[in-house]
Amino acid sequence: MRQITISPIEANQRLDKFLMKYLSKCPKSFIYRAIRTKKIKYNSKKPQGNEILKESDLINIFFTEEQFEEFTVQKKIEKVAISFKTVYEDDNILIVDKPMGLLTQKDTSTGHSLADEVLSYLMENKSYDPVISKGFTPAPCNRLDRNTAGIVLVGKNLMATQSLSQMLKTKQISKYYMSIVLGMITSPIILKGYHFKQEGKNEVSISNHFVEGAKPVETRILPLKTNGRYTLVEVQLVTGKTHQIRAHLSQIGHPIIGDPKYGDALENKYFKDRYDLKYQILCAYKIKFELCTGPFSYLQNRVFTVPAPPAYSKICKGESLL
Repeated sequence: MRQITISPIEANQRLDKFLMKYLSKCPKSFIYRAIRTKKIKYNSKKPQGNEILKESDLINIFFTEEQFEEFTVQKKIEKVAISFKTVYEDDNILIVDKPMGLLTQKDTSTGHSLADEVLSYLMENKSYDPVISKGFTPAPCNRLDRNTAGIVLVGKNLMATQSLSQMLKTKQISKYYMSIVLGMITSPIILKGYHFKQEGKNEVSISNHFVEGAKPVETRILPLKTNGRYTLVEVQLVTGKTHQIRAHLSQIGHPIIGDPKYGDALENKYFKDRYDLKYQILCAYKIKFELCTGPFSYLQNRVFTVPAPPAYSKICKGESLL
């Protein structure tokens, strides 16, 4: 028998969901059968499985040691070098500045990602202990492309993670990007369209008209300075689909400079030759907590910004966009 005491960062999730994480190699059917046959008890009672866990709740699992060995996996988190910068941190949230070239989440079983760095960092400052907290693992709540720098939000406990994810989904947190685009833009633009991911490709297209399987998207563009050939812009991402900003700007004839997928090849060559720019100029430089719910009321109307990477400043100076 094993008794589990629910920690603060594991609370606020369903009992059955917690058990599936704790007994990660155990079939779901086996877990539900154990609940029905009282081999799993919740606060000394037979549970239904849909109970919402609270801090200090007790779960008793009447399995053999052989079954525990078969059904559980010991989390192994390696210490890795930290390349992100901490923007803000408290007991609920970690806001980081992700550098260019770093994946938010690993795309293979090997490699290195921001998620790995976050776990290593939180273990180091004792905000997270994988031995104690088997039912919750901190992870980024929003994603950036590998070569897009900027702000990423991380929930440090389950309630915070759920609240952040919901606020991002319902647009209660506004996200702003900085970019340099081809062409002259002199007034704000609100772009609406339909986003479609091309099958078998890591590429999307945006249409002015609905096509089967497409999702509506909205992108808002605010010009900051133009030299007549290029424009420094602030982009507000209203919806958040894959490559949305890059594809939307390309669709209206103002592709992001340096973008190898949606950009202009001749312009990209100019910036590669002059500035050694290999990827798109796009930085998630600002977020605003517009409407805070749950544990984040204290962040209401707070704004967090990060500086643009040095390469951006060099290009802005060289192209008279400062």
